Amino acid sequence: MKIAFHGAARTVTGSKHLITLKNGKKILLDCGMFQGMGPDTDSLNRDFGFDPQTVTYMVLSHAHIDHSGLIPRLVKMGYAGDIYCTAATRDMTEILLLDSAEIQEDDVKFTNKKKAKEGLPYVTPLYTVEDAKIAIGSLKPVNFNTWIQLDPDIQLMFTDAGHIVGAACVHLRITENGKTEQITFSGDIGRYNDDILKSPAVFPQADYILMESTYGSTLHADAAPADNELLRYIQETCIQKKGKLIIPAFSVGRTQELLYALNKAQLNGKLPPVDIFVDSPLSTEATAVTKAHPEVFNKEVSALLKRDSDPFDFPGLKYIKTVDQSKLLNFRKEPCVIISASGMAEAGRVKHHIANNIDDERNTILIVGYCEPESLGGRLMRGAQEVSIYGTRYKVNAEVGVIRSMSAHGDYEDLSQWLACQDPKEVKKLFLVHGEYEVQKIFKKWLFKKGFLDIEIPERHFELGLS
Repeated sequence: MKIAFHGAARTVTGSKHLITLKNGKKILLDCGMFQGMGPDTDSLNRDFGFDPQTVTYMVLSHAHIDHSGLIPRLVKMGYAGDIYCTAATRDMTEILLLDSAEIQEDDVKFTNKKKAKEGLPYVTPLYTVEDAKIAIGSLKPVNFNTWIQLDPDIQLMFTDAGHIVGAACVHLRITENGKTEQITFSGDIGRYNDDILKSPAVFPQADYILMESTYGSTLHADAAPADNELLRYIQETCIQKKGKLIIPAFSVGRTQELLYALNKAQLNGKLPPVDIFVDSPLSTEATAVTKAHPEVFNKEVSALLKRDSDPFDFPGLKYIKTVDQSKLLNFRKEPCVIISASGMAEAGRVKHHIANNIDDERNTILIVGYCEPESLGGRLMRGAQEVSIYGTRYKVNAEVGVIRSMSAHGDYEDLSQWLACQDPKEVKKLFLVHGEYEVQKIFKKWLFKKGFLDIEIPERHFELGLS
């Protein structure tokens, strides 16, 4: 048995890990899109590093595009099997893939207009809306905490990862030459005591573990409480400076977390009187999917539902539906909060809102999640004085704020707690994936102290025999 790492290897995007059995069967864990990798992004997404036609099974940990975003291309290029995921992941992935395809088609139209004027060759999208619809038909829901038999050699089980709605840790029991070994893939690990979701679940002893390490050197508790920080930025930007607060937020997970926090503030009489706009049709759909899966909610949200039928809605909240409505926000003079996708500010309507508001010192751009260093959000976080948006240079006069404690990824204590159910002596090898290399090296030292002695930090396309 061998394993190869074709994405999320010394970087935090493009999750793709391929297990090859001695009998030739291949299991693909995730098929994510690379995001925020600068000029290399497109070429990274066009080269899988393996032949999709040779993959026997695919398992999807959760719906985020950096884990699911290349599924339509995988199917288009020849993968013909089922794609196993949880029911909530199936519902969330459907809306995300259709949105991704629409964005690509729109971007290609815009790009090709410019190329036509310059006499340059046209470009094509990674996949179309029709490609996405075909791929969605391959998604096969599986319940949590139940082993299913994919074939006589392979069993699959999902446990709750606590990251976003439907997110799962993947467990495979693979039998070769009469010997059964378990491979566990963490997907993305959420936070214990999350505001909305259940905590990550314990899982059976594994022989090999693929573990995300996004915040392997960070302790979220070191930062100020997210709810208080959010209200502080609203007060300072909208009430004191009479400006606009622009919040790039992932449509799945982060937007719902923001709405839940604002709803609680409103119920407690702490939310300032300001209009709040969610300008992302995808966020609207994702919030509806979240509401449709109350089985993932923790005890606090379940209790709140008894006195508040919608914990993601409150007076003053408005959903923007059309492009024209979105454009009108740019002419609005009154203070407001605009929550819009994407979280890294790399695509979608939020780029236009940033472009239209970044040169006004009354405004604030508030980063509330992880950003790839080369993404627009990442550059703003690093203190860029000038940025390029759609080919135009803008001076950064607006304040740039960051709420570091608002993350769907666990910190190093959460990651350690996730591993606490494992006997380190029984783990033959632990692979650190989905993390920046410098962070991973720090986390590796931390894990050594926990008793995990054989730890690998694979590079992209690195392949290793397991047994």
